Amino acid sequence: MMSAMSDHVANQALNTLSTHFLWASAAVLTLAMLAFTLDLAGYPAREARAKERAEARAKTLEGAVAETASTGSRGGTAVLPATGGSDAAGDDTDEVEKRQWAGIGMSLSWLGGLLLVACVVFRSWSVARPPLGNMYEFAAVGAMFVMIAFLGWSLRKDVRWLGLFVVGPVVLVEMLCALVFYTAASSLLPSLKSPWLVIHVTVATLGIALFTIAFSVTILYFIQMWREDKAQEWQEEGGTRFRFMDALPKSDVLDRTAYGLLIVAFPLWTFTLIAGAIWAQKAWGHYWTWDPKEVWTLVIWVVYAAYLHARLTAGWSGKKAAYISLVGFACILVNYMIVNVYFVGMHSYSGM
Repeated sequence: MMSAMSDHVANQALNTLSTHFLWASAAVLTLAMLAFTLDLAGYPAREARAKERAEARAKTLEGAVAETASTGSRGGTAVLPATGGSDAAGDDTDEVEKRQWAGIGMSLSWLGGLLLVACVVFRSWSVARPPLGNMYEFAAVGAMFVMIAFLGWSLRKDVRWLGLFVVGPVVLVEMLCALVFYTAASSLLPSLKSPWLVIHVTVATLGIALFTIAFSVTILYFIQMWREDKAQEWQEEGGTRFRFMDALPKSDVLDRTAYGLLIVAFPLWTFTLIAGAIWAQKAWGHYWTWDPKEVWTLVIWVVYAAYLHARLTAGWSGKKAAYISLVGFACILVNYMIVNVYFVGMHSYSGM
């Protein structure tokens, strides 16, 4: 099968269509970013309207109670206003506003995600092999997995607050794919012609997707924690900062969310390290050669292992643990943006 792949001539028409899908996805996800931004920007106004409605209901209830007490004191029959009337029902409906821009953002995210899947599928179809042979393809598949993870998560929980901070990095990666990483469709290098390509690289890319989302959540954690620390000082000054961040969970929730994502991502990266060693033995006769790519893969594993170890044994949470996770993601960026491109070794497959 891999031999047949090596002899395949890339279908340039399908590859061009794949590129068009990439640009279309980037355009749609940019609109999704704008929609999520408008949703967050509108949070203070939504909060103010909700407060006004709550105050109006409280005054209405106070008036009804006062009227009831007055009627009862005169010997009449007191009747409280029905809570199921049309007015009350209307108030209940308005209790939580329909976040129109957030809904638009999610719809556009689904469309942009599907277009990105189409990009990857048509790239694979154009070369008749898994789209995992160079930096351009790694990045496109990684962005696709980020969107799949985010959209799948959205089916279980309301994560619209995270939309801007996930879709934004995906658009950035798509632009890098189109303008920097792009590599013409071609056959695989001989050393990559193995079933381990799909196993090893796919799991690694999925792990990177989860690490990326966890990184975004961690950055939001730092911002939210800073706001909470400054809240008393700002209240004394008669104001606050970054009111749109009130739409996001509290810092402790963000901390736990990042931790949960990393708990899932770490075993995937562990498998990546082990699978890579097995593939290396089959391809080169050695499980470990201290190649730059192997070294940085191990460094990433050690940093995130230290993060999980600190949380489980030392009870670290909050800032200390978050700093370690940021170091881990910095190592990921070095591994993919520098080692892949500038370091010469047995894993020099970037195509750039």
